[in-house]
Amino acid sequence: MKDNAKIVYRFQNNLYINLTNRCPNACVFCIKTKFSMVFNGYNLNLEGREPSAEEVLEEICKQTKEGRVGQIVFCGYGEPTMRLNVLLKVASALKAKMAAGEYPKTPIRLNTLGLGNLVHGRDITGDLAKTLDSVSISINSPKEEEWLSIVCPLPQYKERGYKSVLEFIKLLASKMEDVTVTIVDKQGIDAEKTKELALSLGAKFRLREFIS
Repeated sequence: MKDNAKIVYRFQNNLYINLTNRCPNACVFCIKTKFSMVFNGYNLNLEGREPSAEEVLEEICKQTKEGRVGQIVFCGYGEPTMRLNVLLKVASALKAKMAAGEYPKTPIRLNTLGLGNLVHGRDITGDLAKTLDSVSISINSPKEEEWLSIVCPLPQYKERGYKSVLEFIKLLASKMEDVTVTIVDKQGIDAEKTKELALSLGAKFRLREFIS
């Protein structure tokens, strides 16, 4: 990881946590490949050197001294649940600091592709529901074949991937109130069908802005 690589960065009044560059998918619209691992002027290329929970917490503390924070979001240039233990440790520590009045109460959100259960071989939704305020799941299509062509999952996730994402959404929505399914705008994806699917699984729906 280069010295200027960001593990916590500001965008639209939120703090974003860049835990890893690893991901089980290679989505066709992913901005990771478009901007050479740079977003909004921030270098997010960890170069394989992933931060510890302590490093993340220290950086969050520094960043919050620079001004008010709307949300703290696990969303870097990789899938945050690939480092589930660190994610949970950071979120739990932040919640404890907030409860003790050591840190301003700030919503904590996870942006994910929804493959966490399949990646870890168990249901992780209970752990997430205990430590997070909201979760946004990028499903990207209401159809399995289209999902496969858009998100391009690694071979080990192709066969069970889509069904696992749907199960993840349903399980998580049964445990916490603020669960949102998203797709990217201007990609020819049926937004209404995706919204119907999200609602049927107990989740909300949001159309994300396409970054070109």
